Parts: sequence; structure tokens; C-alpha cells
Amino acid sequence: MTADDGHGQLTAWHNRPWFAANEVLAFVLELGVLGALAWWGFTAVDGALVSAVLGIGTPAAAAVLWGLFAAPRARFRGAPAGAPAVKALVLGGGAAAVYGVGHPVAAVVLAVVLVVNTACAEHFRGRAASEGPVVS
Repeated sequence: MTADDGHGQLTAWHNRPWFAANEVLAFVLELGVLGALAWWGFTAVDGALVSAVLGIGTPAAAAVLWGLFAAPRARFRGAPAGAPAVKALVLGGGAAAVYGVGHPVAAVVLAVVLVVNTACAEHFRGRAASEGPVVS
């Protein structure tokens, strides 16, 4: 079985458990960031309409930005600094949102975990790309 038969991603994850665990953690953190942005949006201001717009619009805007520029299958692959800039904006915005709702220690912990996870993800992805397809 090779990486090109449709099961390649699962085989690659099976043969690289740290890579797989880090990718799962990255996805969970990204969902958490969207939740933090929504939490901040719903509590940032008084007024039901503005709170609803911020609570729904902020994570929606972050998800659209991520999908267009930072996702693995992003629609636009521009300058080399584009995806890292969007990742920093969205993930940093999530940590800032946690700070904004009154949890500064949790915001710092989240920021550190996000930085370490993102650095590991880039390292593992670069290593996986240089190793080529997995054959089992």
C-alpha cells in the first residue's frame, strides 16, 4: 500500500504518531480559538444586536480568513509570509480574546501552547515533505 491509494494520510499518521497527535491538537486549538472569539464577541459590548454581530461575525471572519489563506488546502497561496501572518492574526486573536474576557493567565498559557503547537506542526510538516510518501 502506498500513500497514493487513498489511505496514504492514515498510513502517514500511523507511521508518525507525534505528527498525528500534533495535528489533532492543532485542530482542537483552532476550534477553541473560534470559541474564544465568539465568547469575546458576545461579551465585549452591551446591546444584544452588536453582541450578536460580534459573537457570530468575529469567528466567522476568522474562519473565512483561515480557509482562504492558512488552511492546508487554502484557496489562495500568496506570499510565503501570508499564511503565517493569517495564522498569527487568528490564533493571536484567540489568545487576545481570552485575555479580553478577563482570563490573563489562561490567555498566556493558550498563547504559549499555540506557538509551540504551530512550531511543531511546521517542523513535522517540513520533515514529512522531505521524507516523501510512506510505503507500507
